[in-house]
Amino acid sequence: MEYLYVFLTGGIICAIGQILMDTTKLTAPRILVLFVVSGVILQAFHIYEYLLNFAHQGAGVPLPGFGAVLAKGAMEGAKKGFLGAITGAVKESAAGVAVAIAFGYIVSLIFNPKTKK
Repeated sequence: MEYLYVFLTGGIICAIGQILMDTTKLTAPRILVLFVVSGVILQAFHIYEYLLNFAHQGAGVPLPGFGAVLAKGAMEGAKKGFLGAITGAVKESAAGVAVAIAFGYIVSLIFNPKTKK
């Protein structure tokens, strides 16, 4: 049953993004920013934690999960001051960003993009 919750939650998040792309004039980068900011806001009010407890990585992997991680790190680091808030956010999200860069580089070595004519 847990796999079903993970799959459905991740699917719903993706479906919301697709609906926004199909029904509004928002560009993809703006929708991505909207998702990250929504994760930050939900984490600020401690709502995203409930979603993570329910759906685990179905809610943790998509962009709102990245925003929630940034907010969580910033809130924990803010106890040490302004600089702590910045370094806390970077520290919490460093592994995810590093993996994304590494896999992006590996994929760029394997595949050749084709330009449109």
